[in-house]
Amino acid sequence: MSVEITTLPSGLRVVTHAMKELETASVGVWVRAGARDERDDEHGLSHLIEHMAFKGTRKRDARAIVEEVETAGGDLNAATSVEFTTYNARVLGSDAPLVLDILSDILTDSLFDTAELEREKGVILQEIGEVMDTPDDLVFDLFNLAAFPDQAIGRQILGTPERVSGFDRKSILAYLERHYSTSVAVIAAAGAIDHATIVDAARRRFGALPNRPIAERATAVYRGGDSRLNRRLEQTQLVIGFESVGFNHPDAYAAHVFANIAGGGMSSRLFQEVREKRGLAYSIDSFQWSYTDTGLFGFCAAAAHKDIPELASVALDCLADCARDLSETELRRAKAQMKVSLLTALESAGARADQIARQLMALGHVPTREEIVARIDALDVEEIRRAGAAALTTPATVACVGKARGAPDPAKVAERLRGV
Repeated sequence: MSVEITTLPSGLRVVTHAMKELETASVGVWVRAGARDERDDEHGLSHLIEHMAFKGTRKRDARAIVEEVETAGGDLNAATSVEFTTYNARVLGSDAPLVLDILSDILTDSLFDTAELEREKGVILQEIGEVMDTPDDLVFDLFNLAAFPDQAIGRQILGTPERVSGFDRKSILAYLERHYSTSVAVIAAAGAIDHATIVDAARRRFGALPNRPIAERATAVYRGGDSRLNRRLEQTQLVIGFESVGFNHPDAYAAHVFANIAGGGMSSRLFQEVREKRGLAYSIDSFQWSYTDTGLFGFCAAAAHKDIPELASVALDCLADCARDLSETELRRAKAQMKVSLLTALESAGARADQIARQLMALGHVPTREEIVARIDALDVEEIRRAGAAALTTPATVACVGKARGAPDPAKVAERLRGV
């Protein structure tokens, strides 16, 4: 695996993976600044800044930014998550320096023009409205709010109409001053690239990105809770979850394997019991989300209102049984699926660039494929059971959208899982 890492004198880190069999490359900048870093009066500002980055600099207007990339046959994108903001593009490998020139321009010399800002706030208000009209998205917003109440990590990434409408250029500049620094940024590239070329372009083009100390994040405090929204829908959307572990926890791999066995595919316990045997839902999936200092494990499904009580009971019983008696056969299958996921990421320049950037920021290094496979192979049944039981004995979080009365409250969830 040809991963190379260079730290520039400014503190900016450059990580690349040359994939010689490819002709294209994915190149971007990852910043350790996301929704959980916002103050109360900044809710939604990280996401707004991501949008505004493409709205013009002193050198390029908004149209020129996208035309330069698309004229080269590429596409430009950005994303805001709970802990990171990403700006990246996919192009031919020879055009990687062009991408870095454009990204350095938008990250160090954006105008944040008032007229553009007002237009983009309107776009985001439409995006918020779209989520409100999408129950399977909205239920996860409710879930996160209940899991981490009164904390930025639990708030919706998009913000609220009231907050977004009130942001101005001064708000943006103040946030950037606190959170955008070479000390928490990574340039990552994968595909048909040369490490030295990327390093040289980064050194020449990102000199204006400041190196300043960044305040430590507030530690997340999981509490769990209950959040329900009654709506007239054909189905009720349900999410039930628990506290799990973060990236750096010794049980991180075990937690992911447990989630995979519980509900990670058509052969999983949840899918087989809930859909195949009982026909209670079209789909049911488990999830394991890891953050820097905490994580969330749970399952999600949609079902007819009358079937929600049975679905919840059956699913919780499946999770409890999985923590008690998962088999070597299930473990072998889950390990194989995780290895395929790893190899799939290695076959995509975009997925690989995102992976190495996040690993470098979260772990401080990029594990080799051999290291990851060894960690997976070393897991045994008892470790997986313990990881699952540890999650299931934390306070439950319940969220639903639809006819919400049928879902169990957290106390009933705990009662159902007694004895895990």
